[in-house]
Amino acid sequence: MIKKINFIIVILLLNFTSFAQKEFKIMAIGFYNCENFFDTIHDTAKKDEDFTPNGSFHYTEEIYKQKLHNIATVIKEMGTDFTPDGPAILGMAEVENDKVLNDLIAQPEIKSRNYKYVWFYTPDERGISTAMLYNPKYLTVLKAEPLHVPLETVKQKRPTRFVLHISGVLAGDTVHILVNHWPSRTGGEATTRPYRAVAAGVDKRIVDSLLGLNPSTKILIMGDLNDNPTDPSVTEVLEAKANKDKVDLTDIYNPWINIYKKGIGTENYNNEWNLIDQIMVSGAFLKNDNNKWKFYKNEIFNRSFLINKLGHSKGLPHRSFTAAHVWDNGYSDHFPVLIYLVEKK
Repeated sequence: MIKKINFIIVILLLNFTSFAQKEFKIMAIGFYNCENFFDTIHDTAKKDEDFTPNGSFHYTEEIYKQKLHNIATVIKEMGTDFTPDGPAILGMAEVENDKVLNDLIAQPEIKSRNYKYVWFYTPDERGISTAMLYNPKYLTVLKAEPLHVPLETVKQKRPTRFVLHISGVLAGDTVHILVNHWPSRTGGEATTRPYRAVAAGVDKRIVDSLLGLNPSTKILIMGDLNDNPTDPSVTEVLEAKANKDKVDLTDIYNPWINIYKKGIGTENYNNEWNLIDQIMVSGAFLKNDNNKWKFYKNEIFNRSFLINKLGHSKGLPHRSFTAAHVWDNGYSDHFPVLIYLVEKK
């Protein structure tokens, strides 16, 4: 009986998806923390020795090539339930440099999409940075800049990742994109909370400035926030809202708040799910008069091949290395996230 019900649900979903694709153009936007996506070469200005052949992870060229293949496989599959092109835009975290990005977009799994990227050298001590892949079929980048996160204002000397601010034309719509990787909780959530508030403040200033000039500006805020959707950095600093009906043109809509309240997440720490990987949109993606590119739905991309099947990590993201730093041929300790935009044909 259960199998029959599941079969009916699948058929209904396929029929609905087919109908949606006939009535609307659909675009996928994603974010993925790729977990320690390093090359094998030591950057003398960074503390990246662990991810070299002689480092604690014994990060050889063979492992690097497999990591490239694995991440490319994830990107290839993301969003293809609704669009064969996969993500038109993919924000990324924990990417070391442009060599990694060049090697990634050349992988056979995604080479035909002709991805380009935005990346700036990071101030992070380990060398991990934010980046963005984009399909030029959908996005024309007009300007890109790295935004400093002034942690010195809260007496933190250790620098963190830039916020990437990209502006461009997304399939006919002017759009601004903010790609984030906020400071971690190392040292305790309460102690580090002010650091994430500062990072959120960088986003908030850009958002307020853009919406002050034009309330109909379309803005995408994405990233590994190291905070959940209900934490103060998101609900108080960004003032993101959970319910579509209460989102005005100049508000930020966060579709992950209600999902997180159900106990669903993208990353698991001490057997507790966190939903720290998020994509938010400005009100213009919900309310616009021309029916161009509106928010449709969101999902955590937690497909079976990304999930551990055995041991104490069963059911969790299949990460690249075990706790003992042994290569496990995995992907990341985070699941990717996606939102879908639609426009009437």
